[in-house]
Amino acid sequence: MRHLPTPGRGAGAEPQVLADRPDGTVVRFGPVVYKVHAADSDPAELAARLRVAAHPRLRDCLLAPLPVASPPLLPSPRPASGSAPSRPGAPAAPGPVSATPLLAPVRDGRLASLWPYGVPVSPDDREAAPWEALGALLARLHRVPVDALPGPVPPMRGPAKVAAALDRLRAAPAPVATSPAARAVHGAAAALPAWARGAAPAPEADHLCHGDLHLGQLVGSSPTSPRTDAAAADGWLLIDVDDLGRGDPAWDLARPAAWFATGLLDPDEWARLLAAYRAAGGTAAGEGDDPWPRLDVPARALTAQSAALGLAKAAAAGRALDAAERAMVDACARMTGGPTAPDTGLPASPPA
Repeated sequence: MRHLPTPGRGAGAEPQVLADRPDGTVVRFGPVVYKVHAADSDPAELAARLRVAAHPRLRDCLLAPLPVASPPLLPSPRPASGSAPSRPGAPAAPGPVSATPLLAPVRDGRLASLWPYGVPVSPDDREAAPWEALGALLARLHRVPVDALPGPVPPMRGPAKVAAALDRLRAAPAPVATSPAARAVHGAAAALPAWARGAAPAPEADHLCHGDLHLGQLVGSSPTSPRTDAAAADGWLLIDVDDLGRGDPAWDLARPAAWFATGLLDPDEWARLLAAYRAAGGTAAGEGDDPWPRLDVPARALTAQSAALGLAKAAAAGRALDAAERAMVDACARMTGGPTAPDTGLPASPPA
C-alpha cells in the first residue's frame, strides 16, 4: 500500500482507510487518495469516465484524477478495522490526459486510480450544508456539451443500478425477500416505465450526468490550503465518477427530490438546492415552477432502489431498518396503495 505510482506524492505518509465497501476501497496517503474500484467495473467504461473527469471542460465542477506516472502492479489495499468511512477528493487542475494513463491494476484484478485529497462535507453541521454549491455544480456539469468530451461517453448507470438493487432484494434471505415490504418495493418498481428500472433501453439523452448525487459527493480544499480557483462553487467540487455518463439529467436532481418527498430532506434545503440549480442554468427541473413533471419517474425509481438496498443490507446484517431505509420502504407502500409500515421480516427495533 505504500507503493504509489505517482513518484513524490504522499511519500512517507501513513495510510488511512477512508472507506471499504463492496463498491470500492479508498485509502489516503497524505495529500493523495488511492481508490480501488469495484470488481465488476467495466474497464473500458471506467477508463472513459476518468478521461472525462480529467478534461479541462470539467475543471469548474468535477474533481480531476491524478495521472499515473507509470502503471506498475499495485498491491491490494487491506482495510484497517474500525476506520470510519469518509469521502475523498479535492480541487486540482487537470493535467494532460493522453500522455499518461489514469488507471493501474492491482493484484486482485481490480483497477485503481489516484486523486488529490480534499475535505468532505461535515455530517455533524447540517445547517452549514452547502446545498447552493451542490446545485450550482450540478447545473455546470449538466451544461457541459457531451460531444466536446473524450468519447465515447458511456451511459449513466442509474437505471441499471435500480435493476441491480431489485435483483439483490430478490436474492435476500427469507422471510425478507417474500415480505410485504419487499412486495411493496417490487410493486412500486413495476409501475415505472421499463427503461427507468433497467428493463429496456433508456430514451436517447445528450447530457452529462453524475449518476450518484448527494452531499457526500462534495469536497473542498483544506483550511490550510484555500482554493484560489474562483470557478468552483465556493471552493467545492463534485467527486466520484463511477456512475458518470450520458443520460437524463433529471436523474441527478431526482435523488434529493426523493429525499424531500419522503421527508428525509427539509423543504427549505430542497428549495435552496433547486433554486441554486436553476440560477446556474440547470434545466433538469423543467421550465415551469413545478419540477415534478420532470422528476417524478426518476424520483420514484430511486426511491424503489433505496428501499430495495435497505431491505437487502438489513437482511444480510440481521438488523432492523434504520429511519431512512424505513422511510423509503414506506414510500413504496404508499406508491402501491398498500398499508404503511409493511412487515419487513426483520427485527422490530433499529440498532441503538
